[in-house]
Amino acid sequence: MGSDRSVSEKSAVVLLSGGLDSMVCAGIAREQGYRLLALTVDYGQRHIRELQSARAIAGKLEAARHSEISLDLRSFGGSALTDDIDVPKSGVGDDIPVTYVPARNLVFLSLTTAFAEANGAADIFIGVNALDYSGYPDCRPEFISSFTETARLGTKSGTEGTPFTIHAPLQYMTKADIAREADRLGLDPAWSWSCYDPLADGRACGECDSCRLRKKGFAEAGLVDGTEYGDTKIADGRK
Repeated sequence: MGSDRSVSEKSAVVLLSGGLDSMVCAGIAREQGYRLLALTVDYGQRHIRELQSARAIAGKLEAARHSEISLDLRSFGGSALTDDIDVPKSGVGDDIPVTYVPARNLVFLSLTTAFAEANGAADIFIGVNALDYSGYPDCRPEFISSFTETARLGTKSGTEGTPFTIHAPLQYMTKADIAREADRLGLDPAWSWSCYDPLADGRACGECDSCRLRKKGFAEAGLVDGTEYGDTKIADGRK
């Protein structure tokens, strides 16, 4: 179809992890009238509970398609999320934490771009955030801008004059802003999952960086989170 299509006729690919940010990002895409094509990557993460959340969110937002692919990054290791390394519980610091998965968003955006090109979608939504986050380099605006150009140069669509637009609507939001946005969009926070290191009984640990940022955001926004947190010894979700 030609470039004169209305937004309501367009499809957008959303990288849907199952976390709060990706849920809100998908909600924004839907609000803008896009037909949702969701992509979830099972990369061997210890917090596999988020995969269940991704499936639930895709259903709640009536995604036209939800594809889930496996890419086992445990064979690479190098991260507390994919290796036998303790998830830090001391709070967010100034250094890039061991929960950083080497080049994760670079890999994921490459897969998302391929998925978008195969489905004729020119718009990609990703829930990266550069304010209340753990300091990951692949969440920065410079990375998103650079990847957009890489996608233009490295795809048939891009070289033929139909480049991809990568939307990062949460880029400059705080976690409190994101919590408020979920509320505005009518999204139930309980659909999503953020904890990196869930307890054996299925509760969120409440102490990892992701839990701390989430709890802080909802507290600052004055909103109910919907996540049940625990404080006992955690267990690897894959064991």
